[in-house]
Amino acid sequence: MAGGGIASGSHRWAEVDLGALKANVALLRGLLPAATRFIAVVKANGYGHGAREVARAALEAGAWGLAVVTLAEAAEVRDLLPPERVLVLGPLLPEDAPEAVAGRHLLGCSSVVVARALEAAAGERRVPIHAKLDTGMGRYGADPEEFAALLSLIRASNRLELAGTWTHLASSDSDPSYTAEQLERFLAATEGLPGLRHVANSGAVLRHPEAALDAVRVGIALYGCGDPRLEPVLRLRARVAHLKTAPAGSSIGYGRTWTAGRRTRVATVTIGYADGVQRGRANRGVVLVRGRRAPLVGAVSMDSITLDVTEVPGVELGDAATLLGQDGEERILAEEAAEWSGTISYEVLTSIGTRVERHYSRR
Repeated sequence: MAGGGIASGSHRWAEVDLGALKANVALLRGLLPAATRFIAVVKANGYGHGAREVARAALEAGAWGLAVVTLAEAAEVRDLLPPERVLVLGPLLPEDAPEAVAGRHLLGCSSVVVARALEAAAGERRVPIHAKLDTGMGRYGADPEEFAALLSLIRASNRLELAGTWTHLASSDSDPSYTAEQLERFLAATEGLPGLRHVANSGAVLRHPEAALDAVRVGIALYGCGDPRLEPVLRLRARVAHLKTAPAGSSIGYGRTWTAGRRTRVATVTIGYADGVQRGRANRGVVLVRGRRAPLVGAVSMDSITLDVTEVPGVELGDAATLLGQDGEERILAEEAAEWSGTISYEVLTSIGTRVERHYSRR
């Protein structure tokens, strides 16, 4: 049985290498000016890796702060560092204001309505606001007119503090000219303002050094995606739980989308779309078994997938099948799995389900 050092009771698991994550932080920080603050983005359960564990590792590696989206995510990591180094990106709704103020975190804000609600909930506290400008993403962020009104409200208030300004780049990994336009708009709108100015995401840190202002927000690159210099942090594995020989002409799986063209050895593996294997993987791509690439055949079920292991000698029940990461000389990157699924690496990682056990190593 090839279990990879994980207890035999584990049917589906992710091995998270926190040493690799620390190495990624070190590499990325080396691309930045010494004074630029590094904010590690650990939203969505640390991009599927486990928020507390990766947050702790990122801080140990020199991250200044953490960024999350929801107040619940902030609560999960708030004991790891001073609350004023946790940035809640939001969006927040007016009814969130009391809880948001109580957390004492940095609060992203895109509208006058939410700022007024935060002011009303502040009591005697000063609430640190990071005002967000929409420079071309077209999603959250105040347009220029509302941004000016938001800044005026904060300046006039004795309970709100402008602790930072920020925007979100739409295509930092694919469109340099548009990224330059967004940066230019942001710099023009925030010149002379107090607090941290931050624009750069992972793509900008790797490709646009001019966008590294007072701070950067790094997400997907932390986890080893977006550049060959980075180390993948997660290996996703599951067990071979059934083996059969399918005669030529027989079909496998829901919808009978795959038919054996020859006598085929088929392995059923204990991981499916409930665990993060996208249904778009049906009959696409490979999984590693005993260091060999085995094609995924048939539909992806909720709890299992099926592989053609005819060309993989010696497969046994309990063998570890690797969907992401290294096995022997072979490796599957999240970007490669994303291509087979018709999606992006972000979704491949963040969709890894709660049934998947996380096991952590620090080297």
